[in-house]
Amino acid sequence: MKTRSLRKFIYISLAAAISTILLKFYAYYLTGSMGLYSDALESFVNLFAAIFALVMLNLSEKPADNDHEFGHSKAEYFSGVLEGALILVAAFSILYSAVPRIFAPRAIENISSGLLVSLAASMINLGAGILLIKKGKTHKSIILEADGKHLLTDVYTSAGVIIGILLVKATGFLLLDPVLAIIVALNIIWTGYKLIGRSANGLMDAAIPKEDITKITDYLASLKAQEIEFHSLLTRQAGQRKFISVHLLVPGSWTVKEGHDHADAIEKTIENMFDEPVNVSTHLEPVEDPLSFTDIGIDRQEHP
Repeated sequence: MKTRSLRKFIYISLAAAISTILLKFYAYYLTGSMGLYSDALESFVNLFAAIFALVMLNLSEKPADNDHEFGHSKAEYFSGVLEGALILVAAFSILYSAVPRIFAPRAIENISSGLLVSLAASMINLGAGILLIKKGKTHKSIILEADGKHLLTDVYTSAGVIIGILLVKATGFLLLDPVLAIIVALNIIWTGYKLIGRSANGLMDAAIPKEDITKITDYLASLKAQEIEFHSLLTRQAGQRKFISVHLLVPGSWTVKEGHDHADAIEKTIENMFDEPVNVSTHLEPVEDPLSFTDIGIDRQEHP
């Protein structure tokens, strides 16, 4: 599936955000619950995050050009960082609103009606969030996965709020409403922190997952029977695309065509190991030359 086809999932997120904003503010209007107010406030963050995710997805799918010869796929990480930041904003907004209620608790009205409306909104977010996370993992899209996790944090918020209101109704202890809102906010802060960390890691040209590197090295090691060795394996992940480079050590007696044909076959085999887009580049060196074993990184360093 091409990146362009992922837009429809962002539209689902937009629709879910608009629907839940309307439902949750109506629930707050019915009850006056601080927990429900905080829950509704977070849905605005969901809307802004989905809009930004759509903008970044459109940018990330642009083809490579003279100024961006490796494409624009890293734009996805900016969306992930922003969504993580917005999650933190929502959490601190909840804390800001809930803490004063600890010192001045207020009665909650129309509890049954408000909870039904809030539950309907939560079901919308739950369905959309699960779908986005599933599709994000399938298509290696951090935009979709981040947006899905953002929606699920909204579900966690709603669950905590609903539990709190039910406990308030059962016990008459009004302090439970803001206390549970604060607990949920702290959980949301942790989710936002992890999301920002993952996105920042992508912007720092992090290597592809270790299990993927193992698949590549196992295959390259198996080529020794064909008189081919390797070194200087470098990898990085940019959105959905993987970039892999490796130096191949071949017999110096091989012709240029012979070495080139083997390199082409190796590149194609590595590309076929993955479902997402992969760019593989190889560099041929004569195995008899000691200098061929010098590893290449960002800075050239001698092989230990």
